[in-house]
Amino acid sequence: MSGGGREEHEQQQQQQARQTSPTPLPGVSSASTSAAAAAAAAAIGGLAVGVAAGSSGGRATPEMKRSAVRSLIQRYFHQLQSGCGNAHCTNANCASSGKVASMTPNEVAARALQLFSQDAQLCDSASPAPPASSPQQDVDMLSPNDSSSSSSNSSTSTITSASTTTTTSTQSQSAPQIEGERTTRPGMLIDLLGIPNPTTTAAAQAECALLNVDDSGTCTPTRQPTEFLDAETLEALYEQGLASDSYDRLCQAIADVFSSVDRLSKSFVCRPGQERRHLLEKSKSGMNKEQLRALEGEHDKDEDSTQEAETNEHPNVSDNEQEPDDDDDVPMRQPNPDPSDEFLHKPCRVDFRGLRQIKRLLFGSACQSISEKVTSCVVQLADFIRYMRLYRQDSWEQVLHCLIICFDMVTNTTASNSQTDMEYVDRVLSKLCHAASNMPVRAQARLAVIWSEYCPDQLQELLSMCQQQITLEVLSDEESVRENENIISVTKVLKIVFYANILSSELERPSCRQPLEQAEGEGAAAATATEEGEDLFMYSSLSQPHMPKFAEDPLEKSLQVSYIDCRNPHVPLEEFYNEALSEHIQMHQDYLSYKTLAMESELGSSHTNYFCFMLYGFILTPATKVDALYYDCRMRMYSERYSSLYSRMHSYGQDGQDGARPDLKLTVRRDQLINDALIGLELVAMSNPKDLKKQLVVEFVGEQGIDEGGVSKEFFQLIVEEIFNPAFGMFLLHEETNNMWFNATPFENGAQFTLIGIIIGLAIYNNVILAVNFPMVVYRKLMGYRGTFYDLCDWSPTLYKSLKDLLDYQGQDMEEVFEQTFKISYSNVFGEVVEHELVPNGGDVLVGQHNKLSFVNLYADFLLNVDIQQQFNAFRKGFEMVTDESPLKLLFRPEEIEKLVCGSREFDFVELEHSTEYEGGYTEETQIVRDFWSIVHAMPHESKRKLLEFTTGSARVPVGGLKCLRLLITRHGPDSDRLPTSHTCFNVLLLPEYSSKEKLEERLLKAINYSKGFGML
Repeated sequence: MSGGGREEHEQQQQQQARQTSPTPLPGVSSASTSAAAAAAAAAIGGLAVGVAAGSSGGRATPEMKRSAVRSLIQRYFHQLQSGCGNAHCTNANCASSGKVASMTPNEVAARALQLFSQDAQLCDSASPAPPASSPQQDVDMLSPNDSSSSSSNSSTSTITSASTTTTTSTQSQSAPQIEGERTTRPGMLIDLLGIPNPTTTAAAQAECALLNVDDSGTCTPTRQPTEFLDAETLEALYEQGLASDSYDRLCQAIADVFSSVDRLSKSFVCRPGQERRHLLEKSKSGMNKEQLRALEGEHDKDEDSTQEAETNEHPNVSDNEQEPDDDDDVPMRQPNPDPSDEFLHKPCRVDFRGLRQIKRLLFGSACQSISEKVTSCVVQLADFIRYMRLYRQDSWEQVLHCLIICFDMVTNTTASNSQTDMEYVDRVLSKLCHAASNMPVRAQARLAVIWSEYCPDQLQELLSMCQQQITLEVLSDEESVRENENIISVTKVLKIVFYANILSSELERPSCRQPLEQAEGEGAAAATATEEGEDLFMYSSLSQPHMPKFAEDPLEKSLQVSYIDCRNPHVPLEEFYNEALSEHIQMHQDYLSYKTLAMESELGSSHTNYFCFMLYGFILTPATKVDALYYDCRMRMYSERYSSLYSRMHSYGQDGQDGARPDLKLTVRRDQLINDALIGLELVAMSNPKDLKKQLVVEFVGEQGIDEGGVSKEFFQLIVEEIFNPAFGMFLLHEETNNMWFNATPFENGAQFTLIGIIIGLAIYNNVILAVNFPMVVYRKLMGYRGTFYDLCDWSPTLYKSLKDLLDYQGQDMEEVFEQTFKISYSNVFGEVVEHELVPNGGDVLVGQHNKLSFVNLYADFLLNVDIQQQFNAFRKGFEMVTDESPLKLLFRPEEIEKLVCGSREFDFVELEHSTEYEGGYTEETQIVRDFWSIVHAMPHESKRKLLEFTTGSARVPVGGLKCLRLLITRHGPDSDRLPTSHTCFNVLLLPEYSSKEKLEERLLKAINYSKGFGML
């Protein structure tokens, strides 16, 4: 049916509609017709204009054609919903044939539109319902352009609630109520487009009531949409489908709920007190009695005590001081919590246990249509959430309820049907990440809190799924990693998982944070107590090392927690590294994005939408972050060099003014290394501290070596060996751990510690690895934290164990057993025993159950902070003079800074062999090269260290391992008696082509054992 014939047919059908009045349908009032059909016709009102132009050639007005199209669509709707009345009808799109599935009115309207566009078969007896008597309802169903001109030709239908047992009187009573609420219902265009409408009213839901089905089966029932689901309902629907071998009702219920924010937010809601029952079996061993009572849902306690238990519950934190956990750390909390934080910590209502049981049931089913329906509906829901705009926190609570359900289905896989699980993950995860990443910060913080409290057992699996998604995206498109929206959205969600992991772990005490301004104040107070002039750098009041405004993490600020607070992470933080992403990220471009954001922040502009992975350092490997730090240092060096060159050009020809040097040059003597280096750095720091950020160039007096990096490496190595020599008196060696610690009674003043801090900072700034063995607490203190009892396990394991035993002792005779007071004693550098009272009159205060935690905290604080306060403040001051403007604290954790300073501890020479390159005629298959690696792999560990020092200038392994070293072996002439030589500046080994393996071994060992100094070849 097409062309002019279609036009004539439409006109005939209009005349028949005016002249005939069909028999009312069973269960539908005679004064009502299909509201959904009218809405469908109104939605395509504009389409009729195009039909008129294409089919009539201008012989009919648009109003006439629009009316004809509307009438035709209503006939399709009537045919789908009520049928033609022919018991032997074979039309698959007619309800009388019995081949039309149950559909809601909205779905029937959408199907009618589709049949109209396809010019589908239309039964002759299919007639639309009679026009409604209320013109206002007809106007509501039309598009705005048709409300005035076509109200008389349109029709509406209000479907009243009915079932097989509903009487006519009940229908007549319910119809007026629906009619009265008709004007409050939003238009149906959203429903026709398949977009969930979370604002559906009760009147709108009543419009979708069920129709009665007669015995002849000539009427297709339209069912009421399912408003919510729970585990019991879904299981019952599944059992019904299993018994009848038809899962249509189950799939329809899934479609109703999982595609709607409003309906899914009402689903899988647990009873009060049952929020954490899914964690009961896994966490029972680590919980106290009160927590178990809360998990098991016991209601014999009053409501206030239950709420208190939920508020204070934490799997790793003791509820009272007398029963501490593995350490004394408790989660960081605000002294005066902000009332707005109630949104973050309100209970989660999701029934995780029931949800996971149903997920395994549905996805483990042999019927693939069930899992496909869930997947498609969740995709639709996620797309809706991604583009929705909500401004009320209670609305976001509904969205969070939906996202938590959908994410939990990602992490709970079924062993019997893993392929179905993976299909769900592949199609849904990126969509969910887009939706979650577009939420406001407060909603993301709320999601992190919920995951940490209710889903700690799923964080590992969720992390693994996100990492797989990123890796697949990277491998599928290696060239545009930084522009890939899927990678960006999953990375943002990984940050939420990262903070959820921190919140679910053991956290530090609030008092361990030491603001930098407070540290500076303490340093100034300590300096005033010394003699005037002792600190040569008092004149230089360093500004507080700041984090750029754009680099501040709003999620960290909202949660009031940092990764440094985490002591024993639930999931190791190293598992957040993504190797594939780090290798293909093109860090130089990412650094340019970082600088662009920094520039815009300084100018107060934020017009660009650059995404910078440097702001998500947890996902980058340390080697990649070292590259970012290297680019930043080089850019600052070049900037200082250009400024110096400009200054020299500007002052050229002026008497007595040569201008500033473009580099930081130190000229030192080997026998006076310490004095020359410290004096040279002292002059620079006093005259112009910014010169410390120039490229370091070292020259040894009497040697011809030109510093291209190798001379500086040896300079740092030699000066560190002397400075950290216990005989020098500035640092002490702890024999138990082989770590260096600050001397509380040094022979030198604070200025010397400042200069040592400058040297450590210069080593990082110039990408040089040092042989420094500091305990981890030093790097935590450099990041602005105080040392605590937990740090003693690395500082002095024996003392830590003793204090831990004291904390674990639960007897009431503690005073008699330990006989410990608040007076402690220790040996100083001269071997003298020194006593110190932790509290006034500490010698008279015995340690008991009531004050043992205070004793341990004060003991650790004295050893790690108070006793060395002046020395460490000076040391950190020098360190900050070099690194204050670098992204060091943005990118690195304390453990990573230790690797940055000291290098890795893994000597994998197989990696070095695989990453080595060759020149001058050598290849991997050359006999001398094969002999060389055979000799190297057979060397003892100490000889390997010497070989590494001989070829690279340092015996330390760089961050990332020896594969990052890029060693180059080149041919240095034919067989001769010359020893192998090296260019340590460029990691080049010059190896003559010796005649035998024995000669190669003898020459190589002699070279690495007797190498010292630099010369010109």
